[in-house]
Amino acid sequence: MKKRKNQSPECKAKVALETIREEMTLAGLSKKYGVHPTQIGTWKRAAIENMATAFTPKGSAPSR
Repeated sequence: MKKRKNQSPECKAKVALETIREEMTLAGLSKKYGVHPTQIGTWKRAAIENMATAFTPKGSAPSR
């Protein structure tokens, strides 16, 4: 049985950003980083959903 790889948050962000930019296909990114395409899609979705927090002042809740 293979041991799971734990990717760093920096790696996840890098892969998600490459996915958002659409410079490569999911299959290409999957092969490049050794991560399943479904997992890459999950990281992309999480990055997009949480992107607004990068622009909120610290200590305040994001407005909807």
